[in-house]
Amino acid sequence: MGAAMRRIQAGNALTAFGIGFTVPFLYIYVAQVRGLGSMWATCAFIAFALGALVALPFTGRVIDRRGPVPVVIGAAVVASAGALALGLSTSVAPILVSALALGAGQAVMQPALATMIVWCSTPATRTRSFALQFFMQNLGLGIGGLLGGQIVDVDRANSFILLFSIEAVMFLVLAGIIATVRMPQVSGISDGVAKDAMPAGGGWKRLLRHKAMVQFCVLGFVLFFACYGQFESGLAAFGTEAAGISPSTLGFALAANTGAIVVAQFVVLKLVENRRRSRVIALVGLIWTVAWLIAGFSGLGHGSAVMAAAAFVTTYALFGIGEAMLSPTLAPLVADLAPEGSVGQYNSAFALVKQLALALGPLGVPVGAGLPMLYIAVFVVVSLGIVGLALRLGRQLTPAQDNPSLVTERPEPAASPATAEPVPA
Repeated sequence: MGAAMRRIQAGNALTAFGIGFTVPFLYIYVAQVRGLGSMWATCAFIAFALGALVALPFTGRVIDRRGPVPVVIGAAVVASAGALALGLSTSVAPILVSALALGAGQAVMQPALATMIVWCSTPATRTRSFALQFFMQNLGLGIGGLLGGQIVDVDRANSFILLFSIEAVMFLVLAGIIATVRMPQVSGISDGVAKDAMPAGGGWKRLLRHKAMVQFCVLGFVLFFACYGQFESGLAAFGTEAAGISPSTLGFALAANTGAIVVAQFVVLKLVENRRRSRVIALVGLIWTVAWLIAGFSGLGHGSAVMAAAAFVTTYALFGIGEAMLSPTLAPLVADLAPEGSVGQYNSAFALVKQLALALGPLGVPVGAGLPMLYIAVFVVVSLGIVGLALRLGRQLTPAQDNPSLVTERPEPAASPATAEPVPA
């Protein structure tokens, strides 16, 4: 791992550490500490998602034209200002504007950091680099959430100001670290793409005409909606309403998810990095099918409360194993699908798909709470659909795109003496 990659991964981990201080407590902060109630707390989450959805469609072209470094720095500054303002806000309008800025900043950072990792890696090292990024993110979020839980006090608003201030500082630390990164001079990264097969045009038009990428985005939406989109919404509602899971057990389940990722990430990496990506994603669909069936068992009421709790925690752990399998698979595949000079556009498009899935995830709440077995049945079918979509995608990929081990590793490009702009394709 070169110096540039080490700094990118360190900045990514520290940012996740800062985010971990606030994410678990945002609802409590708005609804209870500021006394605005559940409706405005929900609106804060909507504003957070809206900021991401507004910013991401324009992010990719800026990354490809200006390079990812200034985009990360700018997004980190915006996110820092949003986090600090959110901690100091006491009324509805400032909270919503702050959440909008925070959501936009965090969302823009994702594809820009992913592009930096792509530029600083080769096809043979990219899988491991993204696995490390996901590992560091979850470790940072877990530690930040744990420490934040020791600081926070619902009766002291200043404790929440401290949490948001820590998050704001971590964003500025990321900006400082990224400013020191020397990016390599690159003209393109799509070693596995058949260039003559790529459609003509640029930007969104070219992406939408790229059949494999469109199919991959559809698959990504289903993946994110069926997993991340349900964690703190529909599945949580199902657990508390149908399975009788206590809030403390729900906390253990979330911890089991993070723990499974941290423990299994590099074990799983050895199993998937030399295998066909489409088959790995299909296997994740099968694992999540089992997870949803186990969740359904927890809500049947045939066993003890302990069995229901154990089944629910197991569900979250299985989701974590699936996530660990996806982290070295999805992001590198985006990079390998992207034509020269468009990796930022493709990363932004995939990040937008993820945000859409997360924004629509809460639609599962009324079904999970009111029609629990229908909820489980729907997501069992959705998980099986992931299997079919993944296998279908595999037929659209080149052998090198589907199995990165087929790409012969080449020496990493020499770093330029200063942060470089991408060379036009």
